[in-house]
Amino acid sequence: MAEFLDTQGVSYYLKKLIDNSDDKLYLISPYLQLNNQLKLSLEDRHKFSIDIVMIYGKVSEINPADSEWLTSMPGIKLMFHKDLHAKCYFNGKEAIITSMNLYMFSQQNNVEMGIYVSKKDDEKLYNQIAKEVDRIKRGSEHRTISVKKVENIIPEPKIEKETPKTEAKKDYSKSKLLTTKELSQLTGLSSRKVNSWFTDNKLMYKKDEDWITTKRGKEVGGIEKSGQYGKFVIWPENIAKELTE
Repeated sequence: MAEFLDTQGVSYYLKKLIDNSDDKLYLISPYLQLNNQLKLSLEDRHKFSIDIVMIYGKVSEINPADSEWLTSMPGIKLMFHKDLHAKCYFNGKEAIITSMNLYMFSQQNNVEMGIYVSKKDDEKLYNQIAKEVDRIKRGSEHRTISVKKVENIIPEPKIEKETPKTEAKKDYSKSKLLTTKELSQLTGLSSRKVNSWFTDNKLMYKKDEDWITTKRGKEVGGIEKSGQYGKFVIWPENIAKELTE
């Protein structure tokens, strides 16, 4: 019998599914950006020489760090399917069908859902999923991506020529500094929307587990800080007015 999963449930069962793989492991996701926990789990499975296949569908979404990591894991088969939109994580005993990409932003910020299927509890449904996974694999092509190639595809974040909503010349130097969570509480916007506003306006961007300020972000008063979960940015309180405009 299938089990419903919320966002946290998908993340939990995905790591469990990887750790429990003993013969084959298929990770199917249009977007790929692995967090450190999943990399460690995959490195552990890689030692046992099981059949690991990663199928993706967006060339520009493999960053240089992940590309370099994949080259160090020769036992992981990387494949590309140009029409891929499905997200499915599958081993020889269980499967997850979900809305969540294998992408750090999705795992940390999005509201996701999915279902978990065990071959032991529902063999018919598991076999149906296995059949479709095999079909997707047959329609995919092997890919070898060099770090240099990916770096050419994904340039470092840069300031665009058009003027964004926030003017860099505004002086917030006398304003109290707040985290994005505190700005969320102040404005009534969700933390996700606050972060999106800063990224859309080229004031900061996400790199691995860290939030990084751009040159324009520093000009309006953004300051990087280090915490338990990596780098984050604090912003002048007065910028809250622009968040709600």
